Amino acid sequence: MTASRTLATADDIHAHLVEQLNHALRRPGMFGGETALWLLFDHLLFAEGQPTAWDEERGRLAERGCWNALGVQGVFQRLIPGRNHEYGVASVYAEFAHRRGWLRPDRVLDAETYDALVARARQWAGEDRWWSEVVAEFGEPSVLFGGNNPLYGKTLGYLTEDPGRPIVFFHLWNGSLDGTEPSWPPAHEEPLLFAVRFGDGPFPETFTFTPAGLRLRPAPEAAPCAQSRPAP
Repeated sequence: MTASRTLATADDIHAHLVEQLNHALRRPGMFGGETALWLLFDHLLFAEGQPTAWDEERGRLAERGCWNALGVQGVFQRLIPGRNHEYGVASVYAEFAHRRGWLRPDRVLDAETYDALVARARQWAGEDRWWSEVVAEFGEPSVLFGGNNPLYGKTLGYLTEDPGRPIVFFHLWNGSLDGTEPSWPPAHEEPLLFAVRFGDGPFPETFTFTPAGLRLRPAPEAAPCAQSRPAP
């Protein structure tokens, strides 16, 4: 005899997927990385009756040079080879999630605070900075991609309620400056800022690299051109 059961409502399923997405954005490695984010987007957009929206977004990412045959991770690897960019990758997915109304930030900046951050961030990144310096200067992030453990890299995102205004990201790294993943213990007591990123232009041009970040990048003559072909 088959046991009776009650299926969750469409609203409950949608709320569950949004909750899972927010967990996965913050700790992507625990959920399966970029593939998991892609699948959660696919499920959410199907539930919202717009199953082609992610294909359209991938096309826009490709036009900006932010998507290749290996997804967003592949583009980050071309910018800075030899390391895992799971939190940087998650930050790109978070931009789409914010525009769709799925992202649940821990802090929302008012317009004045956000404008001051945007006006200062790129120039401020002209010097090497540490995680604690970013937080001291700009406050706690709206979204922390990665954990609170200072021995590991992470990305900090700052946003307003307006999804039309770009999220400002601070990408931090706790490894050697030759670009290799660290052995244990990590290279520093806390992660070092390697880039600030925001804006909707060509993806490489949205980065402002710190001196440390510039040392992580390949020599110009060795840097291949980013592919812009979306995955089939």
